[in-house]
Amino acid sequence: MNINEVISSGKVDFTGIESSYFLLGLLSAFENRFQAVADRTMKEISWKQFFAIICINMCKERPTVKDLAEIMGSSHQNVKQILLKLEKKGFINISADKKDKRKQRIQLTEYCREFCSKNEEMTSDIIKKMFMGISEEQLQVTIQTIIQIEDNLKEIRENE
Repeated sequence: MNINEVISSGKVDFTGIESSYFLLGLLSAFENRFQAVADRTMKEISWKQFFAIICINMCKERPTVKDLAEIMGSSHQNVKQILLKLEKKGFINISADKKDKRKQRIQLTEYCREFCSKNEEMTSDIIKKMFMGISEEQLQVTIQTIIQIEDNLKEIRENE
């Protein structure tokens, strides 16, 4: 069931809900639905594991666990668990930093690069289908809205 089906089902009453609350619920429900589809699609790894790979790949240098946790917006412990699973499956290598042995650096393996290359067309097709009928302007407004909400969250965290 997608959100339109939930709204029209009559099982939930959304009348009177503030837009901000509705958006937060919508984002949470979307993440759950997207993760379920992505997990079924990738088969070999979970969406969260694939997201970690995407984030690692975007880094200019081999990230640390702390760097990756900040980029992914998750706790150090959660990211470490994701990385350990990826390492066990042969997607990444975790090794001590040459300058500071306390830091652990993450590197994608050749196996991971081959996996990503093999699945690139499929993931691209899914993304195209997901964003069908959505203009670049709509995407940019959504991106800016989420960035502003994230900035506001950061300020809340800093003022606690």
